[in-house]
Amino acid sequence: MSTKLKPVALNILGVAICFAIAAVSVTLETLIPGEILGASIIALFMGTIINSFFHPKWIQPALKFTSKKVLKAAIILLGASLSVKTILSVGKMTFFVMIFTFAMCFGGGYFLRKLFGLNWKLGNLISAGTGICGGSAVAAIAPVIDADDKDIAFALSSTFLFDMVMVAVYPIMGKLLGMSDIAYGIWAGTSVNDTASVVASGYAFSEIAGDFATMVKLTRTIAIIPTVLVFAYIGTRIKQKEMKAANNATQVNLAKIIPWFIGGFLLLAIINSFGLIPAVISGMMKTVSKFLMVSALAAIGLNTSLADFRKAGLRPMFYGITIDTLVTLTALAVIFFMGLL
Repeated sequence: MSTKLKPVALNILGVAICFAIAAVSVTLETLIPGEILGASIIALFMGTIINSFFHPKWIQPALKFTSKKVLKAAIILLGASLSVKTILSVGKMTFFVMIFTFAMCFGGGYFLRKLFGLNWKLGNLISAGTGICGGSAVAAIAPVIDADDKDIAFALSSTFLFDMVMVAVYPIMGKLLGMSDIAYGIWAGTSVNDTASVVASGYAFSEIAGDFATMVKLTRTIAIIPTVLVFAYIGTRIKQKEMKAANNATQVNLAKIIPWFIGGFLLLAIINSFGLIPAVISGMMKTVSKFLMVSALAAIGLNTSLADFRKAGLRPMFYGITIDTLVTLTALAVIFFMGLL
């Protein structure tokens, strides 16, 4: 197939396959009683199963485009159904939860990485991926601390593979605990790692929980900016000591650190806050947003296989599981003591 079709045609075909899986997943969601499995989880697992048996190289560019660009477009469109007042209220409501989860990731992670025998770069990459925004945080911090490719791969694998488990377990646990949509949204938005996984676990619980979890996650993602700056400073100091040169500073490009899709999300939210987007149009944009999110998760599944679990390694994986579990319990405890559960 790859020899008969041009790259553009192959990319269109690859994106179409992701959309087809999303359409099937949305249909299956309506047929499963009790809303136990949402379209996001179905698409993610369906893609993973397919990729475990059939994984052509020609589809990789399309998967990358769908899992990255399409997902970000979906988040931007979601802003049309929100308002700035809502976003600010979400940030105020989740501030203390985020403070405690960040403290657990980096404070607790400091001692745990020594217990598991991990170097400081790998340990902090996993902690950043767990505490902020999964792969995006790992990718942003890695250059400023000169992380090795192997450390980056382990960090990405450990955070993402644990997310694969959480997107299935979180909705079940939330229902067993009798959590409200808002409480569950805060829990998932502050403790699940990657944006796609937050979306999957959120909408698998309910549409309201999915909306709220996504808003919480976007608020949490903003923390990547000060975190990267702090690690840029730490990395520079360590590098200066090693090379004994005071003028060997690491350059940090803020334009590449700040997620651009957050700007689009906020812009639409501001426009909607002034009532400039009709309710019908806003509803349509939200529907399209959810479908694009499911398509992105299908692409992520198609780029993951069961063999990836074996490639992640034991110590980084155990460290990631431990820090993820502690963050999950910390977020749940703070939500309980705040009286939101």
